[in-house]
Amino acid sequence: MKNKTKNKTSRFTKINGLLWILPAFVFVVGIIYYSIFYTFNLSTLNWNGLDPIPIKVGISNYTKALFSDWIFWKAIKNTIVYFLITFLIQNFLGFIFAAILHTKVKLATLHKVLIFIPTILAPATMAPVFRLLFSPQGMLQNIFNTLHLGITVDWLANPNSALFILMIVAIWEFTGMSFILYYAAMSQIDKEMLEAAHLDGAGNFRTLLSIVLPNCKGTTVSLAMLGIIGALKTFDIPYLITTGGPYHATEFLGTYIYTQGIKQAHLGYAAAISVMLLILAICGAILINRVNKGDAK
Repeated sequence: MKNKTKNKTSRFTKINGLLWILPAFVFVVGIIYYSIFYTFNLSTLNWNGLDPIPIKVGISNYTKALFSDWIFWKAIKNTIVYFLITFLIQNFLGFIFAAILHTKVKLATLHKVLIFIPTILAPATMAPVFRLLFSPQGMLQNIFNTLHLGITVDWLANPNSALFILMIVAIWEFTGMSFILYYAAMSQIDKEMLEAAHLDGAGNFRTLLSIVLPNCKGTTVSLAMLGIIGALKTFDIPYLITTGGPYHATEFLGTYIYTQGIKQAHLGYAAAISVMLLILAICGAILINRVNKGDAK
């Protein structure tokens, strides 16, 4: 009798547990996975979204992107450069800010708020400010004119500088996220470990390098994963500030997908690029995770 009661209780618990996860399961399978499957199916078509009968083209959209579309590869190159530079600088700044604010700093709470505020600002509100800042009649140009430097540059219209301007905006916006995560990670470090390092004669720099940084490795790996995925799906900042120009100098996969799918109505081709974006994001996350596990061994 006891065994039967236990079995009934176990079954009831399992059913009850399934009911709790059912909404999330329906959402993930019914919306996200279905959307991925639909996008993959769409990527095998030549369709503008209006014709009643789309043309089946197989993998030709993929071969076109990989072997004959230089803009696609330009977007990949921009993404790699964008990720490497923004990841290194914003995480370096976030780590330094977190370390400083773990010391006895006056008005520490105010400093935390000021560092984190750009992260919560909507890109739509920031874009006009930065467009004005870097325009030929903007604040930066006024400073050059005041100092009589003789420099006149339309930063956003110059293919050699436009991408780096977007990196500056991204670093300014997302350093707060790196800072808050590093600050939380540093809060978990055993204080006795730090005290022992100081007693052994380690200075602040040595302690930061040998004790604090290794203990924040998990945070760095997480930020690397977020950085790769974020760089691959970057859309708002380049679209609102440069719209992918000039001459595709700030073209990213997100802006290119929008151009192909919405502006030019090449839905099948845009879907193919979207599928490749998903594959790249998954591969990047797996690669970072493998590297992390390899270092741990």
